[in-house]
Amino acid sequence: MAAGVAKAKADVILVSGFDGGTGASPLNSLKHAGTPWELGLAEAQQTLMVNGLRGRVSVQVDGQMKTGRDVIIAALLGAEEYGFATAPLVVSGCILMRVCHLDTCPVGVATQNPALRERFTGQADHVVNFFEFLAQEVREYLAALGFRSLDEAIGRSELIDVNRAITHWKADGLDLTPILAAPSVPIDSPRRRVSSQDHELEKHFDFKLLELATSALEDAQRVTIELPISNVDQAVGTLLGNEVTKRYAEQGLTDGTIDIRLRGAAGQSFGAFVPRGISLTLEGDANDYVGKGLSGGHISIRPDRSSSYAAEQNIIAGNVIGYGATSGKIFIRGIVGERFLVRNSGATAVVEGVGDHALEYMTGGVAVILGKTGRNLGAGMSGGRAFVYKLRADRINPEALANGELKLLELDKPAQELLLAVLKDYQKSTGSLLAERLLADFENVSRDFTLVLPRDYANVLEVREQAVSSGLNPDGEETWKKILEVTNG
Repeated sequence: MAAGVAKAKADVILVSGFDGGTGASPLNSLKHAGTPWELGLAEAQQTLMVNGLRGRVSVQVDGQMKTGRDVIIAALLGAEEYGFATAPLVVSGCILMRVCHLDTCPVGVATQNPALRERFTGQADHVVNFFEFLAQEVREYLAALGFRSLDEAIGRSELIDVNRAITHWKADGLDLTPILAAPSVPIDSPRRRVSSQDHELEKHFDFKLLELATSALEDAQRVTIELPISNVDQAVGTLLGNEVTKRYAEQGLTDGTIDIRLRGAAGQSFGAFVPRGISLTLEGDANDYVGKGLSGGHISIRPDRSSSYAAEQNIIAGNVIGYGATSGKIFIRGIVGERFLVRNSGATAVVEGVGDHALEYMTGGVAVILGKTGRNLGAGMSGGRAFVYKLRADRINPEALANGELKLLELDKPAQELLLAVLKDYQKSTGSLLAERLLADFENVSRDFTLVLPRDYANVLEVREQAVSSGLNPDGEETWKKILEVTNG
């Protein structure tokens, strides 16, 4: 795997050990899943060196690293970057209560509760002091080994003394030679990164867009761009979006200022991080990560005009559509893969069918699913609204359903109005025949939709609505107190 991603021009390879992890992880996963980073790091280093790839990438390692000795062992095994998480958190005041996902952290580290956040006592100086002592310990080990810099120690696995460990009776017969073996490579082969990958960015599809969108970028004038696209064109719109954000900040441009119409098959991450003002319309199909991190832009995908198949019965885009989107619209005429709209916090998305694990960890926004769903829908969903056509209850995450974390509701008048508006917008954008049929009989069809609404999110919305109707500030202290009461915060 390390050799493969290095050949694919990755800049960093991360080897993450089993004994690290978020405090939200189940204890049995932390204790019994995965392997030590030492094993993975040693094998990755040897593989990269044998294939002549080590000098092109940085190797990073993490997993309960706490001391200078950990850093030195990792360096000798081949790593040049070292990840620390738990130790700095403890220095900042974390007491390892393992409730990071429940918004009840008693020391105010992992919570949005203002009352709990007041208990946070961490200071930046504490973390600085920790790393200064850590660096001092690293220097002492390097001096003892005869090195003047950490770079000199990287990859020198022959200096690790394991005799005391393997001569212990509990380790009788253990052979660590494969882990510490030096690969058969020329003596001058690099053990660490000495050069940069050539990503050939000058060939990126977006440079065509940047040239054609000059008037929009400089004077905010509307432009329309029509181009063919192929699946080697990855992250289309991302460099253009970066330029829009640099010039117009988070407000972006007026919706549709840069209207891009493409035909063909898009590569990975089509429309990733696209900001407001950019509209991407694709006639064809797309790979994974469409609209990843969408930040206000509009993405519309529909089958090619020459296709004769029923869009609602065929897959048109891959997995992880709309991951981490914060705003904007994603309209896809067809079925998409797994993990649709994971961690969406504000975008509106419509598709005609999804695979497993849709809406996982969703915290905001609106999702409309007009077809079948896979299993485990809504796992960890804590916000947003999802309208699902003819939803089967056995497709929902069973724990969330059993614990009452998700509400399955019939559509009231406001919900019907919201769904109707989204469907009209979607049909206009994609020409969906399925949406057209649903709209033609919306009054009856709307009864077949289920509104999936997280319980606490629904309670928060209700409190805020009551505050507004009473003339109170929905973000004021009194409203916050009521929110904490209804969410058991």
